[in-house]
Order: sequence, then C-alpha cells, then structure tokens
Amino acid sequence: MPITPVKDLVAAAKSEIATLPASDAEAAHADPNTLFVDIRDVRELARDGRIPGAMHAPRGMLEFWVDPASPYHKTEFASGKRLVLFCASSWRSALATKTLQDMGLENVFELDGGFNAWRDAGLPVETG
Repeated sequence: MPITPVKDLVAAAKSEIATLPASDAEAAHADPNTLFVDIRDVRELARDGRIPGAMHAPRGMLEFWVDPASPYHKTEFASGKRLVLFCASSWRSALATKTLQDMGLENVFELDGGFNAWRDAGLPVETG
C-alpha cells in the first residue's frame, strides 16, 4: 500500500481547520485573549528568530502539553485563549491544528503562511 503524501495530509487538514489570514495576524497578536504558539524546532528559532511573546511548544510535545491529564500539561493551553499555531510555512501547523481540534479544542487556528508570512510582512521578529 503506497504512503499518502504529506501534501495530501496537509490539504485534508486545511479543509477541516480554521486559518488566520496573515493580513489579520498583527491585530490577533495584539489581542490579550490570543496566544501564538510556535511549534518549530529550536534550531529554527535560533536561526530565524521568533514572534515576540509567542509560546514555544515543540511539535513533538504539543499533544502532551495540551492534555490536562498528562504529567507534561502546560496551563497556557487551558487558559481559554484563542490559540494560533504556526511553523515555518504552515504545513506542520496545519497538521498540529487538526490534531488539537481532534483532541477537542475548539478555538484553535493555524497562521496562514506561518512564520515566513509574518516575517515577510515586516512584522516584528526577535533574534538572539
């Protein structure tokens, strides 16, 4: 049986999740009831920078940090805030958003175009 290509998995996820347009990202970032969640690898953060104030949640730990029954649970995920997940270009974040939606979170979005769209729009990036 052939493997389903990742682009097909991403397309399927994107058909079932909510996306925050990059054009609305700055206003959403300023909203105190919104938490931006960076799921990129730590090497990407070091190399490319970060969105100020975004919580880093490595993709490999995300489900464990979200689940209140997990010993790794992070209270930020139980805050009731709107969550905006992003990776570099929104492939991983689309899959992660779909997973969190499947876990029962309702107020979760992916950032269209990810960190690259944020940076390319000239929005603030922390480095170092």
